[in-house]
Amino acid sequence: MDVQKIRQDFPTLASDNAPAYLDNACVTLRPNSVIKSILDYYELSPGCGGRSVHKYGTMVSKAIVESRKKLSTMVNANEMNEIVFTKNATQSLNQISKGLSWEKGDIVLTTDREHNSNLVPWLQLEQEQGVDHRVIPSFEDNTFNLEEFEKMCNEAGDKLRMVSVGHVGNLDGVSTPVKEIAKIAHDFDALVCVDGAQSLPHKPVDVQDLGVDFFAFSIHKMCGPSGMGGFWAKKELLESLRSIQAGGQTVKSTRYDGFEWAEPPARFEGGLGHFAGMKATGDAVDYLSSFDLNEVYEHEVRLNSIMTNRLKDIDGVEIIGPEQPSLRGGILSLHLKKHDPHEIAMLLDESNDVMVRSGQHCVHSWFHAHNIEGSLRASAYLYNTEEDVKRFSETLEEILTILG
Repeated sequence: MDVQKIRQDFPTLASDNAPAYLDNACVTLRPNSVIKSILDYYELSPGCGGRSVHKYGTMVSKAIVESRKKLSTMVNANEMNEIVFTKNATQSLNQISKGLSWEKGDIVLTTDREHNSNLVPWLQLEQEQGVDHRVIPSFEDNTFNLEEFEKMCNEAGDKLRMVSVGHVGNLDGVSTPVKEIAKIAHDFDALVCVDGAQSLPHKPVDVQDLGVDFFAFSIHKMCGPSGMGGFWAKKELLESLRSIQAGGQTVKSTRYDGFEWAEPPARFEGGLGHFAGMKATGDAVDYLSSFDLNEVYEHEVRLNSIMTNRLKDIDGVEIIGPEQPSLRGGILSLHLKKHDPHEIAMLLDESNDVMVRSGQHCVHSWFHAHNIEGSLRASAYLYNTEEDVKRFSETLEEILTILG
């Protein structure tokens, strides 16, 4: 990959004094093509898709169809109408969890490293509907314990209803063996839901090959607009899923005493849509599709290796997850035993224009279980350079040396 050429596609990286932006697990930067697409909506076709038949509306409707087709191709869906647009992966996971029918005692399994978006909805079902939520413990290095998972499935038996796991952890970059998990879960007739927010932007995803039932994602983590996400689900599951956002566009017809639901995906896309975001989503997918995502992932691992080798032996610094960068993709999350990660993150930004994430990264449960206040997380992407990660590593080392 010609990273220097790629950087010219991103306005904030194209200058000689660009920051070292390493907060990509939170939100990625957007290329010119995506920014232009958003502007084009507001300047050239600021209409309402899916409803109005005038030129503006028709242009938007066509753009939405194209974006949906491109996403369906990207994840290898059977058809484009298996793709539902949402605001983000959080809304996707809430639609999935709350749209299914539950009985008291149904068992849901998640890992001990889940983002709140894939934990709180299941805890809410436990509180409100008597669903039995259970946590699969990981190995000490945060890798997935397949043997323990299979044991818990056997213990749950015919009560096992759902297994919902993150494909790649935003805490540590560790991948979960989703394909193997799905095979075991389906032996118990359980559904499998995947939080793919940290995988779809970084490596190839084929939902057919994975053998899962639901796959949620955030488009703002894949060079796309803010306020855009979505999910894929098998057609037969979408047809039986209840909408949690009833209203405009979600129905075919209403009467004073009843209504008729629209077919998926419209059933789940109630209200006036984020049309600029939907339109620009297609451009984000086009942009990512111009790369070999296997090469992108290898590039991220190379950058992580540079950071890891420079920082792993510093006193008071501990890598969260396995030490090998190949098991953490582009994410390096550091437990700074002597310092507040927020303070260090601010110093990195103020002293050398290095942008990273600090805190508990919406994985409060893991941090509380391990009695850790938070971490400093650097996350690389396709436009990051060796100079970026060296700047981060060297500046962090200097700050820690000065603070002692």
